[in-house]
Amino acid sequence: MEIASAFRVTPAEGERPGAFAVFPYDRDLVRRFRDAFPRARWRSEEQCWFVPGTTALRRLDTWISRELQTLDRHADDRGRDAFAFEPLESPYLTVGDDLVVRTPYSRTVVEAMRRIPWARWDPAGKAWRVPFRSYEDLLTLWPEIEEAARRNEPEARRARRLSPQAQEAIRIVQAERRRQRYPVPGDDLPPLEQPVATRSWGIVVFEEIAAEPLSDPGLRDLYPHLEEHLGRYAWAHWRRPVLQELYRARPAREPDEPGLRASRGWWLPDREELREAARRLRQAERAARARVGPD
Repeated sequence: MEIASAFRVTPAEGERPGAFAVFPYDRDLVRRFRDAFPRARWRSEEQCWFVPGTTALRRLDTWISRELQTLDRHADDRGRDAFAFEPLESPYLTVGDDLVVRTPYSRTVVEAMRRIPWARWDPAGKAWRVPFRSYEDLLTLWPEIEEAARRNEPEARRARRLSPQAQEAIRIVQAERRRQRYPVPGDDLPPLEQPVATRSWGIVVFEEIAAEPLSDPGLRDLYPHLEEHLGRYAWAHWRRPVLQELYRARPAREPDEPGLRASRGWWLPDREELREAARRLRQAERAARARVGPD
């Protein structure tokens, strides 16, 4: 993927003057864009930024030209050289004009790929595409990605389900899920009455925070985000969201730092996470109606 072709600017059609901008997601690039265009707003439906004003088109062209001059034009070539020197061979990786990563679904893989600059999800190919300029980042995270992919292969998941240890672990997890509680840092509480993503239970709606702190060290087996000092955490009681809550929820504009997600255990979901949660909820509702049968 050529860097220049990844930037697009089009004039807005309608009564409100302005222009639309599309460019690859990169945390620093988004920060510089927001600094340059503080009135810009993200349009989730169109998947682009809207910059208001009669001079928006010219200002965006100028900004993009400046960004393209500062981007390293030889980054992809250096990435190809790095790949040739230290090639990555895996059944989950295909090499062509860019690097194509295709794995079984895994939340760990998704979070790892989102930490790679310039990586993007290709819905048509159902794979992640990574330009060569990001090869070093991909190489660093590859052990984590490949391990999670192998762990989520159908055969591996089936084997885990059949073992007695897995059956016992599943029973413990199911019993804990029925309690509808989740440990959250007392000094960094999640918002109440809105969809929030968690590491253990997916997207939930927290209704109240209990006063008593945690004390059972065995909880770390169920909640890997817990740190050494359990007294820092309190129980947050949750319920599953309904479809309308998922539809109305405003997605996070930018993902949290991976380290913050790991230690805090909760985050505001992005648009794709909300869509996936809504899709699964619709499936569950259809399955429930099918079991009941027609009136």
